[in-house]
Amino acid sequence: MCTGFRKKWLYLIDMAGLYFHIPFCKRICAYCDFFKSADLRRMDDVLAAMHRELEEQQGYLGGEAVRTRYFGGGTPSLCSPRQIGGLLARAADLFDCSDVEETTLEANPDDLDQPYLDALRRCGVDRLSIGVQSFDDACLRLMNRRHTAAQAVEAVRAARRAGFDNIAVDLIFGVPGFGGDSLKRSLDGILELGAEHVSAYHLTVEPDTAFGRRAARGEFAPVDERVSEEEFRFVHQTLTQAGYEHYEVSNYALPGCRARHNAAYWHGEKYLGIGPAAHSYDGRERHWNVSSVERYLAGETPEREVLTDRDRFNEYAMTRLRTAEGIDLAEAGRLFGAQRLERLEREARRIERMGILVVAGGRIAVPPERFLLSDAAIGALFEA
Repeated sequence: MCTGFRKKWLYLIDMAGLYFHIPFCKRICAYCDFFKSADLRRMDDVLAAMHRELEEQQGYLGGEAVRTRYFGGGTPSLCSPRQIGGLLARAADLFDCSDVEETTLEANPDDLDQPYLDALRRCGVDRLSIGVQSFDDACLRLMNRRHTAAQAVEAVRAARRAGFDNIAVDLIFGVPGFGGDSLKRSLDGILELGAEHVSAYHLTVEPDTAFGRRAARGEFAPVDERVSEEEFRFVHQTLTQAGYEHYEVSNYALPGCRARHNAAYWHGEKYLGIGPAAHSYDGRERHWNVSSVERYLAGETPEREVLTDRDRFNEYAMTRLRTAEGIDLAEAGRLFGAQRLERLEREARRIERMGILVVAGGRIAVPPERFLLSDAAIGALFEA
């Protein structure tokens, strides 16, 4: 289970990742503000364009070996195993994928029947991220999910039968009317299924979503701050007492089962994103594809941003303080110099007195039980 997870993955040395963005969905969830399209007629065209983009970006990673591959969306499980395998095979032709250690596919439970899972495992996917969100059918209906709690349970069991021993599940908390016993049932369901990884997200109500439009009309109200804190603590306590490590603001893992691909984002490693709205980072510069199927297919040039030293420092502080390891002061000094390190330590000592973070053992870190307040600490450490 989650074998081969070496200590180096805490720091992700000499690693690059490949991300494939599949922007299609059969149904739009009420909370989702990611780029997506419910028009599945362009699926084949987009996949063909993604193959071409892989070829065009062959030099982006500078020859660095690919260690993780990730299919996100949207709903990647709308792709057939043949389509997923085709992208993986083309990537292996163009990049050094000989030492890949994790290949993840995000999936909706109702897409995961046994033949699909068996074929997916054969084509090279070894980790699933299943969008369970809740084991309460009424909550699922409110969020406009297209599966039931029973389908979620069966999806995980079928994945086990197919040989998947590294399964992540998503959970959404902070849903009005579905805390308390409803949230407990969802957590109990996750523990009973023995998922190796849990991503637990607090519901955010964004303007350009069904929930956001309902909120603007006064028909939907987010939970208040007190409820947010109570539910966050309940999720944290339940999962950590069950043996999960709360290693990032929204992520929990059994020992050795951290999400390796996502950790690349938190540790500033290189990654190449393929597909509409996909983002890439080469260590100094970001680029991102247009958030439009039609404009992506027309070959619109990605937007680019060259990061200044200040940008890099602020991103370093932001991403590191979202993790249990926090900021390694020696590393920060090497990367950003003595002057920035001195300011960082000074500000961190000031915030430490507020009880949000801890400065000890050559590190600055937010205790996991205080992760909900991490934004306050992060903002205070930013360089203006």
